[in-house]
Amino acid sequence: MGQVAIVTGGTRGIGAAISKALIDSGYTVAASYGGDHASANSFAEASGAHTYQWDVADFEACAEGVGQVENELGPVEVLINNAGITRDGTLHKMTPGRWQEVIQTNLSSCFNMCHAVIEGMRTRRYGRIVNIGSINGQAGQYGQVNYAAAKSGIHGFTKALAQEGAGSGITVNAIAPGYIETSMVAKVPERVLEKIVAGIPVGRLGQPQEIARAVEFLVSRDSGFITGSTLSINGGQHMY
Repeated sequence: MGQVAIVTGGTRGIGAAISKALIDSGYTVAASYGGDHASANSFAEASGAHTYQWDVADFEACAEGVGQVENELGPVEVLINNAGITRDGTLHKMTPGRWQEVIQTNLSSCFNMCHAVIEGMRTRRYGRIVNIGSINGQAGQYGQVNYAAAKSGIHGFTKALAQEGAGSGITVNAIAPGYIETSMVAKVPERVLEKIVAGIPVGRLGQPQEIARAVEFLVSRDSGFITGSTLSINGGQHMY
């Protein structure tokens, strides 16, 4: 059995691509999901991933979930914080509930999950953490103050935790995807999506596998001198 990796939101979209890539590289993958049992079961059968259900926005649920994974599969040496949702709307129409739901699921989940694995990584003096941010956390996006704030927070969280973990052999990096061809992006109205693609210098949407390959490198032992970095994978749409 290979190194154990947890991928949150790991049964669909970018998360599924990451889970598959890590399995192909020899990792034992625990893919967490929120509530779509049918998709999770189908993914487990097709990929060989071990699937677990818990709410990443719930601190205790994350601790219990990680405990179950470690009891069944072994110590967690790799964590990919990928789970995320959107609840779009302009600020003057946004409810406190929609704000909190996105902040808790997209940002607080990183704290919850990292808190559950960090002591084990510190004790073993080895760990790899990759947090999935977003181009919209770097550049902002109309109608996404909640999502942009959460993803921007992930980038700052990554840099701070990287400093804390460096002396214990733990690297912490982020990836900021641009517009990737997933079910989430498929919900964007066609006329809006056409404008988005027109603004991407390479002239297309990204593919989930392109994010997965970057994750695969960042969690490898060969990446030990890379920490606190944010890798932008957006086809040149946002450069800074």
